[in-house]
Formats: sequence, C-alpha cells, structure tokens
Amino acid sequence: MTMTLRTRDGGRTAVADERIDELRTAFQGPLITPDDPGYDESRAVHNGMFDRHPGLIARCSGAADVIDAVGLARERDLLVAVRGGGHGIAGHCACDEAMMIDLSAMRGVWVNPAERLVRVQAGATWGDVDRETQMFGLAVPGGVVSTTGVAGLTLGGGLGWLHRKYGLTCDNLAAVEIVTADGALLRASETEHEELFWALRGGGGNFGVVTAFEFHAHPVGPVVMYGAAMYAAADAEEILPAWRDWTAGLPDEVTSRAMFWSMPATPLLPQEVQNRDVFITAAVYAGPPEDATTILGPVGRFGTPLADLSGPRPFRDVQRLLDWMFPKGQLRSYWKSVTVRELGDDVLGVVLRRGLDRPHPTTLVHVPQMGGAVQRVGANDTAFGDRSAQYIVSIDGNWTDAADTEANMRWVRDAFDEVNALPSASGTYLNFSSDLDLDSAGRQTAFAGNLDRLARVKRDFDPDNCFRLNNNIRPAASSS
Repeated sequence: MTMTLRTRDGGRTAVADERIDELRTAFQGPLITPDDPGYDESRAVHNGMFDRHPGLIARCSGAADVIDAVGLARERDLLVAVRGGGHGIAGHCACDEAMMIDLSAMRGVWVNPAERLVRVQAGATWGDVDRETQMFGLAVPGGVVSTTGVAGLTLGGGLGWLHRKYGLTCDNLAAVEIVTADGALLRASETEHEELFWALRGGGGNFGVVTAFEFHAHPVGPVVMYGAAMYAAADAEEILPAWRDWTAGLPDEVTSRAMFWSMPATPLLPQEVQNRDVFITAAVYAGPPEDATTILGPVGRFGTPLADLSGPRPFRDVQRLLDWMFPKGQLRSYWKSVTVRELGDDVLGVVLRRGLDRPHPTTLVHVPQMGGAVQRVGANDTAFGDRSAQYIVSIDGNWTDAADTEANMRWVRDAFDEVNALPSASGTYLNFSSDLDLDSAGRQTAFAGNLDRLARVKRDFDPDNCFRLNNNIRPAASSS
C-alpha cells in the first residue's frame, strides 16, 4: 500500500507505507491519515469557507517532529501547509492532498517575570499566553480574539489592544526558533541570523516552520480600563467623525477601534442592543485603570448609546469579549483591508455608506486605530510593510450560507476598491486579507520598500520556495 501526496509542482507522488511507518516510529506526535479516527476534527480550520482534505497530517509535539516532517517534505518535494492556531483568514494552513505540519499540540508558555520574557510554542493561542502572563501582571501585545494563533498573528505583524503603547506583536520579539527548508533548527535574534530575524517580523511564514517565539512582555493588568459603547448604526453619521476627532489627540496608552456590526439576540448582550444594527466605539487604556476614567469617558458620549459597557475589567476578559462572535467553522469569511494615512472625510464617507449597507449581519466594517509606538519603529527596521498608517479600514465579510459566497465576496472587493482608490490609502495589512495568492502588485502594496530584501532572505533560507502556502514571497534570483 502507498499514500499519494501532492508535490510542489502540482503533481502527485507515492509514499510507501514503509516510509510512513519509519516516520511514525521516530515521531513523538501522531501522524494522521484520512482513514484515521479524528481526521476530520484535525483538518478543520476556523474559516468555514474551507473544507480541505490534507493527504497527511503530521501533528508535531516539538522541534524534533518538525525537523522530521520537513525532512520528508524535502525528500519527496511535497507541498506543505503549516498550521499554528488554524485561525488564518485565507486558510493557507490546509490544502487538499498536501502534507499539513500541524503545530496545534505545541502550546506551552513559560514566563520569566524577572526579565519580562515569555517563551511561547508555535501552536499556542493568545488565550494561552494571556493565562500565563497575567499571573504576573504582564502581557505581550497580541490580538483581540483569544483563540487566534500566536504564530500567524506574530509573523504577519500583530494588532490588538496594546500596539499603540508597546508596538506590534512582531516588534516585541526577542528571538525565534525556526526549522528552515534544509531541516536546520536555527535561533534568530538581533545577534543571531539577523537578516532572518528581520524578515520574520512581518514577512509571514515564508522562511520556515517556527517552533517557538520569545517575547518581551510589559506591565499590563490584571485589571484595565475598557471603554465600549454601542450606538444605533443610523446615528453613525454624527458619531463616526466625533470618534475620529477624539482619537487624533489620544496618548499612546489608548488604543481604539470603531466598527459597524449587528447584534444577535443573546443573553450575553444587553436587551437594548439585541437584534440591532449598531456602531461600536471601543478602547483600552494600557496603564493604571484609575488614570483612565477621564480619558476614556468620551467613548460613551459621542451620542446617546444604546448600551455603555465601559468600566474596569480583567485584561483576560477584555481579550475574550469577541470570542463568541467568531465560532470555529460556522462563518464563511472573506476579508480585505486598506491602511490609510488619515481618516479624511472621503474615507469616512465610504466607511459610513458601506457600514450601513452590509450584506450580512455578521459582516463588519472595522476601523482599528494605528500610530503611537507602531510608527516609532523605522520603516525598514522590520519587514512589516506600512508604518505610516494612522488607521486601517478592514472590510470583514462573514456569512453562513454557501449560496451567498459569490455576492459577499464581490461586495467585499468592491468596498475595498473604493477605499483603496482614495488618496490616503497607503497599503494593506495581510493578516486581514483573504487573498490566497498575492500578485506582484499585491506583494508590492503589502511589503513596500522591503520586498526586494525579503526576496533575498527567501533565497537564502528557502531557495526552492518549499514554504509557499502563505502570503508568498518569491525567492530572489541566485547571486552566483
């Protein structure tokens, strides 16, 4: 008997059972085939748009398993997908008939409170990290949904509630351990494999399989001041400009965002907002909560809110507030985003019109605030593409019925095109992008002046483009 797996060139290759048995003997984690119990659960990803069937799932328990899995892929030219938390909106972590290197069992988190360093295995989620770090009153800047994987968010940049005070997630990296295409386990930092370390801070999963991250942590929590008010969406014409004007003068301790959404009928929400289209303004203060009451007060005073949820909250709770709105596998999602240098009236006009005309209640028109510490890192100091932006306009299409897919995707693309055509548009944030393949224009938009350097790092560490199921950067031509 043999197993047929997909190769990088689109062909198929037969891998004998004896070779799989040999790998299984060495492996600490399980090797899961389509015939094995638990296969369907193992291949499931967060975005319900994707129902893909890998030919082999190598669920790794540590770096040694990753090295062996990469060795098999190299030996047989296998197409490889790498899964961390499985949250990536573009679904790159699963591919039909390919080998999935699955890191989801590698979820360890170790905190060194004295040095404020946190070591995180690559399959961990932000909920795992917050659980451990908050025991010491520390936090690593991460996402806003606790089930998000650490690896994908970090390698693509990383926005959350703390980035204006402490920078992007990738800005807080101290070191990375990575298995490269030749099977080597490397440590990259400011003093070790410096070019690789530069590329990993924003260049995505192009350069190998990260097995662990080491982060700088910061004093946050355990309680923070949280501001959140829900207004009737119909009032957003007045509230959105007021929120924009307020955010322009905020200290770095405050990170804010605004969004159009529709609230379902659920006991998790106040009665006043259930089954309502709403416009939400929200913010977190990354400092002592007693210092924030006055600063965050305007969040609930831009108009007359349907509900004001502001107040001190445990930081872990803030990190989990949106989890229930993104149930695994139940939403079909297609997102696109535009970074903007300013939130002028022309941008507000598109945001308002699109926010009031969303095709499905679970679709968001979402405007996170940037600036602050994000802009104090040089444009070329990391691979992250656009640090000039003051805001991001993210068009987050979500729906439930497969029959609505074409219409919803077209709506997202049209809304994206409108914002992207405006003078203040400056780039895109790839963690909020569902495009499976970046064309040359898309790569240039995403990585700007860092693209050529990234291509050289790709050539040095993955010259054959083994790791291509990602926001892919083609290797530069050989210098020899």
